[in-house]
Amino acid sequence: MSTLLQVVEACGIIAFACSGFVEARRKDMDLVGVFIVAFVTAFGGGTLRDMLLDRRPLFWVEHQEYAILVFVLALLAGPFLPHLRSAVAEKTIVVADALGLGLFSAVGTSLAMEAQMPVFICVMMGVTTGIFGGVLRDVLCNQIPMVFRREQLYATCSLLGCTVYLLLEWLNMTSAFALISSILVTSVLRLLAVRKNWRLPG
Repeated sequence: MSTLLQVVEACGIIAFACSGFVEARRKDMDLVGVFIVAFVTAFGGGTLRDMLLDRRPLFWVEHQEYAILVFVLALLAGPFLPHLRSAVAEKTIVVADALGLGLFSAVGTSLAMEAQMPVFICVMMGVTTGIFGGVLRDVLCNQIPMVFRREQLYATCSLLGCTVYLLLEWLNMTSAFALISSILVTSVLRLLAVRKNWRLPG
């Protein structure tokens, strides 16, 4: 299970880093700005999670290859980002952010369960892990964080995905099945929310 968690976490880092790359380029940042925004987006949620769960060292310090991966991706992506059309960039951010939200929400819930946190705290830890990187990205890019806007469902998708994880664990499903199901529920719900314009009332 630990290997699967690392794979999922690495995929989440790549997904959120991609959303950070595109958003930084939309703001006409240079390569340094692109890397910093991508780094904060990829590691912000997991860092807050580790601090709240008192996990040391932080996950990206323990696995320095994660930070190296984001650095290399920034170098590789740099020459191509200015050529992205705005419509493509918008779709890229939405898809990458939905995947990152699902991946990190599931990992956060799993690690909170591993730390034997209460059920509600496990859900909140998953949601926090999923949304905080995007919050930092938007703040750095000088805009209201996506999760705080009266737009399509965002944190709610993470909340439902984390709940699915805990429910499947309670039903004695395998942890791997619960993890993957949670990722799919969160990511698909987010993409559907954008496509169908689902919003919370009022």
